[in-house]
Amino acid sequence: MARRYGLRVRAILAFHQCGAGPHDPPWIPLPQWVLDEMDKLPDLSYTDRYQRRNKEYISLGCDILPILKGRSPMQAYSDFMRSFRDAFKEYLGAIVTEVQIGMGPGGELRYPSCPTEKLSEPGISSELGEFQCYDKFMQASLSARAQLIGMQDWGNGGPAGTDGSRQNPEETSFFRADGGCWNTPYGRFFLEWYSGMLLLHGERLCMVADAVFSGTGVTIAGKVSGIHWHYYTCSHPSELTAGYYNTLLRNGYLPITQMFARYKAALCCSCFDLRDEERDNSKSSPEGTLRQLMVAAKMCNLPLNGENSVTRLDDTSLNQVIRSSRLYSGGTSGTSFSFNYVRMNKSLFEFHNWNRFTKFVRQMSDARTFLARLEFRRGQHYLSSMSVVWVVSRACA
Repeated sequence: MARRYGLRVRAILAFHQCGAGPHDPPWIPLPQWVLDEMDKLPDLSYTDRYQRRNKEYISLGCDILPILKGRSPMQAYSDFMRSFRDAFKEYLGAIVTEVQIGMGPGGELRYPSCPTEKLSEPGISSELGEFQCYDKFMQASLSARAQLIGMQDWGNGGPAGTDGSRQNPEETSFFRADGGCWNTPYGRFFLEWYSGMLLLHGERLCMVADAVFSGTGVTIAGKVSGIHWHYYTCSHPSELTAGYYNTLLRNGYLPITQMFARYKAALCCSCFDLRDEERDNSKSSPEGTLRQLMVAAKMCNLPLNGENSVTRLDDTSLNQVIRSSRLYSGGTSGTSFSFNYVRMNKSLFEFHNWNRFTKFVRQMSDARTFLARLEFRRGQHYLSSMSVVWVVSRACA
């Protein structure tokens, strides 16, 4: 159908649970043969300090261990990518132009520090989150790293004094600005290991995807989460627990974009429709988070795919998408940008919403929308590419 109408497909290979549970209409759990192995060996699940297990995604601590009936998770992901490539080979490069690789919960390169279903609930998403390093595979890695530097005591579990259910980092001994353990030698050691494990997981997936789709004309992509609710604090706790070592003193997104650049992968991120002034929490800044991600992507000359975070079809939200898109798509750097409108539902086709949406698409598809803001002089060349992706194919492993 996409070929018949001259459209392009961005395929998303999902290796994560979709939905919050059987009551959720889009409910798609992990395959039963994976869940069976998790039941036999609970440490295949991400685990927090309270021993709560999260089955949204297989723990990255066992990425290369043969725990799936003789295969490692990386081998299973690789086999699925090859199967997809072979099944759709006649469409690759022409119709299927991009394949986004699922890298964690919600398809994003992150830890499930806060369950995915909570991220969209007002107020609850302000939680600091919990470090997900208590399954035996992550603990073994942490212990080995601590022994390597001669600090064996640092490998006995994650940090104390975090209390992820709180919303104010100043109420914790680890995340507080003055004297918080996050900015001590132990804190830096732990956060470098924790974020480094996530980065290694992303690199392994990019390496596999690059090998599988090499020569097909398809661009590979990965998604980074927009964790913005403690952006205006010193320690950025909700980013730290998600695996992004981004603080007042350290840029945690540049290592990720540098890794993507090594495999010529596109970066996908959300928050394009969110405004700081609409946040109840004064420490939250979706606009600041997005700007930092954009700068990191631009420094590495990455193609950027924008997404909306919530389902809103009012003029304020759609105009914010246009304003955010201008930050990346304008100029002469040659970086490409596309926007993927997600979370569509039947309300889109109501008369007033449809009129607003079609106007929005025309604006997003018109290069003059972006040139006007930058006041380009006649004769200058517009080097950035702009596109709206219309068809999304979701393939579930």
